[in-house]
Amino acid sequence: MGRSGSESLAPWLADRLGVTLQAQRPVAGGDIHSAWCLELAEGGRLFAKTNRAQALPLLEAEADGLVALAAAADPLRLAVPQPLALGLVGEQSVLVLPWLELDAGGQSAPGWRALGAALADLHRRSLTLVCAPGDRRDGPFGWPRDNVIGATPQANGWLPDWGSFFVERRLAPQLELLARRCGALRGAEDLLQRLPSWLEPHQPEPCLVHGDLWSGNAGLCGDGRGALFDPSVHRADREVDLAMARMFGGFPEPFFAGYEQVWPLPAGHQQRRPLYNLYHLLNHANLFGAGYRQQAQGRIEALLQAFG
Repeated sequence: MGRSGSESLAPWLADRLGVTLQAQRPVAGGDIHSAWCLELAEGGRLFAKTNRAQALPLLEAEADGLVALAAAADPLRLAVPQPLALGLVGEQSVLVLPWLELDAGGQSAPGWRALGAALADLHRRSLTLVCAPGDRRDGPFGWPRDNVIGATPQANGWLPDWGSFFVERRLAPQLELLARRCGALRGAEDLLQRLPSWLEPHQPEPCLVHGDLWSGNAGLCGDGRGALFDPSVHRADREVDLAMARMFGGFPEPFFAGYEQVWPLPAGHQQRRPLYNLYHLLNHANLFGAGYRQQAQGRIEALLQAFG
């Protein structure tokens, strides 16, 4: 957001939050939105994401997801930043959140263990809570609104069977999108046909999941709590969060040990992990291109061989 954008943001913040913007500087963020630290004349800081006006639905989905996660989180153990302001400022969409003081080192084994335990607690608490308008805790998988995974649309709705949901609302749309862009992956249709019967013996409970849990979307706060942000929430098998947390190697082992101590994963989760992470490989192929497409092709072939 340039000088004119900053000037238009100041009155908007004053109107929405009653604060005075003193300075604005860019900070490291994701690949989709611009991220900013907002210094306030009253003292303290806020965090803001900005994008084109057309990207407002992406920020709306993020805000809804943060509210849902906070509904199931223990605030004494887990920080989930809550939306403070959301809307259009000139030609920009803007989401304002509290500033999280994250531990820059982030190497505390007890801290990561506590974060894993807090995630397990969130997953389990969500089973007895309505976490958003239209949310259901009576058995189906999905979410009351569609949202996004990165910048890719993510269809939700509700389905009673986990295997059907994962095939129809997760893998199939990504495979179709990739096929339109650069051709179908070998064995994709065969995989989709086999998966429901392969997953049928596994009957997970429909937990609220973060949905995009790589290490860039979690951290340790200076006050000792863990933090989760940038979600892509829905009700799913809780294993999808733990699978993605292992995908890029950013979560240390104490995180997983802390989770297991509170709510151990069921037998077979190691075998389901590469299947669940195929979704994210496909999404990365759609977002970033050829290298991930090759990985997704190899993953499909390996899964088909494993199914026999």
